[in-house]
Amino acid sequence: MSKGIWIGIVSLAVVVFGVFAVFLSADQITSGHYGLLMLALIVAAIMLGFPTAFTLMGLGMIFGFIAYQISNPGEPWANNQIFPLIVQRTFGVMNNDVLISVPLFIFMGYIIERANLIDKLFRSVQLAMKNTPGALAVATIVTCAIFATATGIVGATVTLMGLLALPAMLRAGYDVKLSAGTIAAGGCLGILIPPSVMLILYGATAGVSVPKLYAAAFFPGLMLTALYIIYVMVRAIINPKIAPKLSAEDLKTPWPEILVNLAKSFLPLALLIGFVLGSIIAAWATATEAAGIGAAGGIVLAMAYRQLTWERFKEAVFLTARASAMVCWLLVGSGVFSAAFALLGGQGLIEDWVKAMDLTPMQFMLLSQVIIFLLGWPLEWTEIIVIFMPIFLPLIAHFQIDPLFFGIMVALNLQTAFLSPPVAMAAFYLKGVAPPHVTLNQIFAGMMPFMVIQVFAMFLLYMWPEIALWLPAQQYK
Repeated sequence: MSKGIWIGIVSLAVVVFGVFAVFLSADQITSGHYGLLMLALIVAAIMLGFPTAFTLMGLGMIFGFIAYQISNPGEPWANNQIFPLIVQRTFGVMNNDVLISVPLFIFMGYIIERANLIDKLFRSVQLAMKNTPGALAVATIVTCAIFATATGIVGATVTLMGLLALPAMLRAGYDVKLSAGTIAAGGCLGILIPPSVMLILYGATAGVSVPKLYAAAFFPGLMLTALYIIYVMVRAIINPKIAPKLSAEDLKTPWPEILVNLAKSFLPLALLIGFVLGSIIAAWATATEAAGIGAAGGIVLAMAYRQLTWERFKEAVFLTARASAMVCWLLVGSGVFSAAFALLGGQGLIEDWVKAMDLTPMQFMLLSQVIIFLLGWPLEWTEIIVIFMPIFLPLIAHFQIDPLFFGIMVALNLQTAFLSPPVAMAAFYLKGVAPPHVTLNQIFAGMMPFMVIQVFAMFLLYMWPEIALWLPAQQYK
C-alpha cells in the first residue's frame, strides 16, 4: 500500500482518539469506544481503496486480539480465541447451504449475458413499444427489469445496456441525461428484483428465509419499475424533443413480425425465469435447487441460440468464481469483524445510545433508512450489508420491526448506493462503455431524478407495507 494511504489511516486514528480526549476523560473511555474507532477505521480504509473483505478480516483480527486480551488479562497470547474464530467463520460460510445459490445465480446471469440473448430481446421490446412515448427509454427499463430477473449482477446489466441502448438512444436524438439516467437506474433493479444476490446476503446475515425475501421483493420491484416507466413517459409527453419517436421504418413494422420476434427472444427466457422464481416463491424448490435449474437452463438456452462457445463458457465460469469468492470472503470478514466489534462492546454502546433516545419504531425506521441512504454515498451495498446490518439487527428486534420488511426497505434504499456520487458505481460502469462526449457530470445529473423516485418508492412501501408482505403471507401461511 502507498505511504499516503497509511498516513491517512494513522491520521484518522489520531483524530478519533483526539475526539475521545476532548469529550471524554481518561476514565470514561471504555473498550466500546475502541469498537467505534474500529468502525471508523474500516469505513476510512474502504474509502481509501483497501479491499473490503481482507480489510474486515485484518482489522477484525487486530481488534479482536486486543479485545480478548482486555477481557482475559494474563491469558497467554497463543490462547487468544480470535485465531480459531477466523477458521470457524470460514468453515461456517463454506458449510452454509443457502450460499450455494450465489455462484449458481451468478453463473446463470453471466452465461445468459455472454450468449448475447439480451440484444435480441431489447430490439423486440423496442418495436413492441413503438407507439409509447419515450419508446426507447421505456424499452430499456423493461429490458433491464427482465435481465434483472435473470441475473442480480448490476455491473453486467448496466454495461450491457450501455452498449446496446445508449448508442441507439443517442442516434435517435434522445437527451443524454435522460438516456444515461434510464440505463443506470434500470440496471440497478437487480439489487431488488429476485434473484438478487443482495437479498441472499441479507438473508444469510439476518437469518431470514431467502424464498420469503424473494416473494416480498417481487411487487416492490414491479412498483419501482413502473415508477421509472411513468417518469420517462411523462417527460417524453411534456417535452417530446428529449425523447423523439422511433424512425418511420420502425413504426411501420407489422405486428405479426413483432410478435414473432418477441416469441423468439422473450418467451424462452421468460419461461426459464418464471420457472426458477416461481418454484422458489411457490415453495416447490429451495433457492439453491432453483438456482441449479437456472444455471442449467441458461446453458441450454445459450446452446439453443447457438451462442455457447468454449471461450464464452470459460469466461462465465471465471467471472462466477471471482464474484462468488468475493461474496464468501466478505461474509467471513464480516463475521470476524462483527465478533470483535461486539466483544469490544461497540455494539452495546450503540444500542444503549439509540435506546436512550427513546425513539418510536417509526422514528427508528426513519433514522436507520436515512443512515443507510447516507452510507450509500461513500460505500457500496456489499459493505453496508456486511458491516452495518449486524449493528442494526439487534435494534430491529428491540423495536419489534419485522426483519423481512426491513430487508426489503434496505434493498430499495440500496438502489441509491449505485446512483449516488462520489462512488455511484453505475455511473462508472456506464462511463466505461459510453461515447467520449458523454461526461460523468451528465450521467450523474441524469441519475438524480431516479434517486428521487427511489425515495418516493420507499415512502410508498412504508405507508403500505402490504406491497411487500402480502405475497409471502399468502405463500407461507
